[in-house]
Amino acid sequence: MPTFALLTKLAKEEIENPKARERKGKQWLTRVRARCPRVKWLAHYAVLGPYDFLDIYEAPDAEEAAKVSLITQALGATAAESWTLIPYSRFLRLAKQV
Repeated sequence: MPTFALLTKLAKEEIENPKARERKGKQWLTRVRARCPRVKWLAHYAVLGPYDFLDIYEAPDAEEAAKVSLITQALGATAAESWTLIPYSRFLRLAKQV
C-alpha cells in the first residue's frame, strides 16, 4: 500500500488542555478507524515546528488518505495535509528513468 504523512496543525485552544487533547485524539482515532478501516498506522509524533503532529500511515489510495485529512479537519484541526511518501530507494529508481 502507498505510504502517507499526515501533518496536523491544531488551534491554540486545542493544545492548551492536555486532558482534553488526549480525549479529542482518541475520538479522532476512533472515527478514522471506523471510516477508514484499511488505513494502517505506522507512527505518530508530536512535532516542534509549524505543525503539531506527524502521522505516518499506509492507505490503499489517495482518496482514502484524503478522508483521513477531512476527518482531521472536521474534528477541529486548522490544517491537515496528507503527503505521499516514496521510499528513497524507489525514488532513486524512478529518477534513473528520467
